[in-house]
Amino acid sequence: MGVSPIPPKTCSYTCVYCQLGRTTHLQTARESFYPKENILAEIIKRGKNSAPDYVTFVGDGEPTLCKDLGWLIRQTKEQLQLPTAVITNGSLLFREDIRQDLKDADVVMPTLDAGNEKTFRAVNRSHRSITFDTMLQGLIDFRHEYSGQTWMEIMLVKDVNDSKEELLSIKSAVDAIEPERVYVVTPIRPPAEPWVEPPLPETILMAKVLISKAIPISKLESGQFGLQEFTNAREAILETGSRHPLRREQAAEIERSFGVSKVVDQMLRDRELVQTTYKGETFLLPGYFIRGEKTH
Repeated sequence: MGVSPIPPKTCSYTCVYCQLGRTTHLQTARESFYPKENILAEIIKRGKNSAPDYVTFVGDGEPTLCKDLGWLIRQTKEQLQLPTAVITNGSLLFREDIRQDLKDADVVMPTLDAGNEKTFRAVNRSHRSITFDTMLQGLIDFRHEYSGQTWMEIMLVKDVNDSKEELLSIKSAVDAIEPERVYVVTPIRPPAEPWVEPPLPETILMAKVLISKAIPISKLESGQFGLQEFTNAREAILETGSRHPLRREQAAEIERSFGVSKVVDQMLRDRELVQTTYKGETFLLPGYFIRGEKTH
């Protein structure tokens, strides 16, 4: 079960490959964006109804910008008796308060897409106050202090961070962090910048050889989205698509799950959804992504 405790597109990075588009609120200041009690009540309600394997704090941006994250993790574990995970870009782990907030999570998955300052700026386009060295030292310090599982994620972008030289620099950083797992991933959804391309298959294989513990993930995701929390197909398509841009056939499957048809067609006519093609696949995105608006 995914929990987003921050507003859409609020992040300390504006990564070139981000499936949610460019960051509109680039910041490092932490805030209580929503009442923490309301977030917890929603977690408990949905957690009891859906019986998830993990409660994962992720976000339409960077979840550690939520200053209530530590409290939410602790309360979730105490009240639901479920393991928790945090998917983070790792940029703010140099801050002791954030490392403390994450210490009670069972799994933390930070991002590491570069092994040097130049590539770090090219791929992640971080807030000006965050340097590569600061970010990396934060990851190392957290790993040494943290008793849970650390799983790294590396996003490879063709002709940016996928050369042998770049992969070796990433390997050096990974070796310094010593995570339990490393996932090598590639862009499979429409990215923030249209020029972003996934690397060649042989490059992914090279990454697996060079980077210790690397587990490549380069295929389109499969499986079903949990739809129990939604009351109708339109709501399910919009909410799911705001976090994971849907392939056309995935949206059609959601329609079928609710026993309806032509909902997607109507949403496209009303501009609630927009259609885009990436790597030969047709994706559907909420219209406000294109217009740069927020829904809430």
